[in-house]
Amino acid sequence: MARYTGPMTKKSRRLGVDLVGGDKAFERRPYPPGMHGRGRPKESEYLLQLREKQKARYSYGVLEKQFRRYYEEASRRSGKTGDNLLQILESRLDNVVYRSGLARTRRQARQLVVHGHFTVNGVKVNIPSYRVSAHDIIDVKAKSVETTPFIIARETHAERVVPAWLEVMPERLRILVHQLPTRQQIDTQVAEHLIVELYSKN
Repeated sequence: MARYTGPMTKKSRRLGVDLVGGDKAFERRPYPPGMHGRGRPKESEYLLQLREKQKARYSYGVLEKQFRRYYEEASRRSGKTGDNLLQILESRLDNVVYRSGLARTRRQARQLVVHGHFTVNGVKVNIPSYRVSAHDIIDVKAKSVETTPFIIARETHAERVVPAWLEVMPERLRILVHQLPTRQQIDTQVAEHLIVELYSKN
């Protein structure tokens, strides 16, 4: 399960967006790293498109090969390719755990999934890229309910905004997937049309 494990603040500064959420280091220095970070380099069309792809990749913790597969799947579906791509990324189990507020970051959500703390429709799932479907029920395993991450999640859940396509029962540590999200329900700072333009050239 390869993934990027380096410093996310540096990536956030390079791409100009907080990839983690609540990254204080990025807030202090929201400009690119390096001695020329405060400069304003000329931005080509290709650079803008590449930057959007990298934003999406690092935000969701997906490597290039898998991201390309997601794009190809999105392009085969009916509807807008960019909307389909974001819906695929949002339906990953690690992202659903993050969106539900049961994890502070997607990295933490990924770790919780890998460690086998969740079931989907009663079946244990430890694959972060597992794709949820409408009407799925995601539960924290009984043995994991009183572990520190989930105690904190219950106590702080009111601080998080849960998207409308999900419903969370914090006391039961249960997530209900009412539907897969529409583009309007996806809160992410990515211009997906630029990603489509980038891949459509190849």
